[in-house]
Amino acid sequence: MKYPEAREKISRGNSFEDFAEATQGEILDKELRDYNERIAYFFHNLPNWGKIEGENIISHSYSGPCGDKMTFFLRINNGIIQKAQFMTTGCGASVAAGAQMTILLKGKSVTCAEKIDAVMIDEALGGLPEDHKHCAELAARTLHQLLKKYAFQREPRYINNEH
Repeated sequence: MKYPEAREKISRGNSFEDFAEATQGEILDKELRDYNERIAYFFHNLPNWGKIEGENIISHSYSGPCGDKMTFFLRINNGIIQKAQFMTTGCGASVAAGAQMTILLKGKSVTCAEKIDAVMIDEALGGLPEDHKHCAELAARTLHQLLKKYAFQREPRYINNEH
């Protein structure tokens, strides 16, 4: 039976608020058994979630083999990442990996950001469970594709009229 403490509170005639509080507590306890506190914090608080509005924004979406999709939005000025935000359709581990990536990116040069990989994200999170390591890979691949797009957009264009 899921959430036994919550069911017990309802059966004793306690209020819905008591039931909801007990259920939330049991869910959090399970999350902390499955993940560490840092990962649980990220998927409950969603730091750097959402699109960045305004000029000088570059974004890119990437879908992983598990079906999760991640999008990063970066504001880059003079080769420095001024702001980083993200969105994902994935699980809590994907949210944590995306949030951690944005924290790692802020204030970094594009050259430095190119070196961030899945292992660095996983280590910064304190270790994802084995069956969720691919979430760090999704964040790294999404970033690397975005940085390739950024580099391509900054390349000088030469028009060759000879075909």
